[in-house]
Amino acid sequence: MDTGLFLTFEGGEGSGKSTLIAGLAETLRQRGHEVLVTREPGGTPLAEAARDLLLRPPGDDSWSPLAQALLVNAARRDHIERLIAPALRAGRWVLCDRFADSTRVYQGQGGVADPVLASLEAMVVEDTWPDLTILLDADPAHLIARRDQRGVSDTFERQSLDFHRGIRDRFLALAGQARDRWGIIDALQPAEAVKQAALRLIQERFGAA
Repeated sequence: MDTGLFLTFEGGEGSGKSTLIAGLAETLRQRGHEVLVTREPGGTPLAEAARDLLLRPPGDDSWSPLAQALLVNAARRDHIERLIAPALRAGRWVLCDRFADSTRVYQGQGGVADPVLASLEAMVVEDTWPDLTILLDADPAHLIARRDQRGVSDTFERQSLDFHRGIRDRFLALAGQARDRWGIIDALQPAEAVKQAALRLIQERFGAA
């Protein structure tokens, strides 16, 4: 069986990744593809436990940015070994809400040096890199209402607007450095327009969707 495709979705809080992934998965399944939807941190029992520790640490405690990077990379390795890599070998399309780029961005914004993050990334990801990464981009100030509607409060949702603007800048910088892997979509469009834009990107890159 042919190797599957690995698609990852990045963006700031409230950018609409979950909505896009759900819509894409439905369309791709209708078109005959076997699709696995997953997320980071998460995807396996151990990685989901790490997600809870990262986003909602006990009491008023908090992780340092370096500790966050170590935790999410441990979760990522389990995710790759137990779920992502087997699915790709089986010929499935893997749609993942966040991946290693989010660690570069969020923990980099927290102050972890890029060479440290790159070293961890190389050990953990090895050759399991996305075939396409879709960035849902918008000014974080325009996403505040979406974040409020979700009623989510976690380690990153609670950060300042300046923090979220830094996150956007870092995502755009990464996308600019690897244009062959990234595609950027305006996250403020209606959900159907965002999905159609993603389908066009997939068609352009792989000739099928």
